Amino acid sequence: MLTELAPRTLAIVESVDDSHPNDNIARRLRELGFVDGEEVQIVAKGPLGAEPLLVQVGFTRFALRRSEAARIRVRLAGAIA
Repeated sequence: MLTELAPRTLAIVESVDDSHPNDNIARRLRELGFVDGEEVQIVAKGPLGAEPLLVQVGFTRFALRRSEAARIRVRLAGAIA
């Protein structure tokens, strides 16, 4: 999960988990670029409960809630799939 990634550690998106059919949050995450094969990293964590997370996917940065970031499955960059 993206939430388990240490800051500034490069990873590759594997998938976005849907909580239920027609999951709008999962769909929106995919539209923002969280798709299989994209590079992603946590740039910074917020001060209270490490929320929000500042996440970079490709060259774009987003602030995500931990619950949103927990839907994104990743593998470390360079790891064999």
